[in-house]
Amino acid sequence: MHTEYAKTILSAENGMNLYRGCTHGCIYCDSRSECYQFTHDFADTACKENAPELLEQALRSKRRRCMIGTGSMSDPYQPAEQERRLTRRALELILQYGFGAAVLTKSDLVLRDLDLLEQINREQKAVVQMTLTTFDESLCRILEPGVCTTARRFEVLQTMQAHGIPTVVWLTPVLPFLNDTEENLRGILQYCIEAGVKGIVCFDMGVTLRAGSREYFYAALDRHFPGIRQRYEQKYGEAYIVNSPRNAELMRLFHGICEEHGILHRPEAVFAYLKELPPAFEQLSLF
Repeated sequence: MHTEYAKTILSAENGMNLYRGCTHGCIYCDSRSECYQFTHDFADTACKENAPELLEQALRSKRRRCMIGTGSMSDPYQPAEQERRLTRRALELILQYGFGAAVLTKSDLVLRDLDLLEQINREQKAVVQMTLTTFDESLCRILEPGVCTTARRFEVLQTMQAHGIPTVVWLTPVLPFLNDTEENLRGILQYCIEAGVKGIVCFDMGVTLRAGSREYFYAALDRHFPGIRQRYEQKYGEAYIVNSPRNAELMRLFHGICEEHGILHRPEAVFAYLKELPPAFEQLSLF
């Protein structure tokens, strides 16, 4: 863990990454890809120490309130957050200036900020998003070794439900030959149903691989699943989009179950929900 100072913090889509790099160690992480031009080891998390100051400047300059998102590239609740508290400080500012918040994480550390999320949700809107990929706990510990398992994340979703905070699940990636099974999909979807999630983001049953992330992923396959790497190489070569051979049937099952239970399941519908603020809160007061 080390400190760096950012020049800006909010993207054009009002997203932010308070950290750069991650210690969760998920074997499939796309953020390791060479295209992101890391100049330090990915697990040596860079903490953007001036992020709260930059965020406050950005929020004060906005003419309209909106949803502020975090977690797309780097988990806002990785272990560094326990000490640095950048995410909590960001949520305090979002609450202070009357914006909404959408956080994406795999960590139960998000429960620490339940008080702030409740306040934001009462006054505007807060959405907690959790990534769920692997129903089997033993397999989950291999694929996502540095973070709480899927069963614990399910408990986090239930806690949010109990406190009236809406939730979204990211069911991605699903790894060919490892967790691309009907049993895995049904298990995750049952968690989502029981936790009352608003929507599920799932583009396809597969994973994306490119230079940097592919090598890390294949090394992990060699350690834990001998022979699976060769199956990837033979079937997919150096393809970026690596969909499961069972993609079509699993996606039909996914859409069918979500439709049956009233869960948003088209990416565009979920993203529209995540960006939406109640009309009463969209316009900033001039007084």
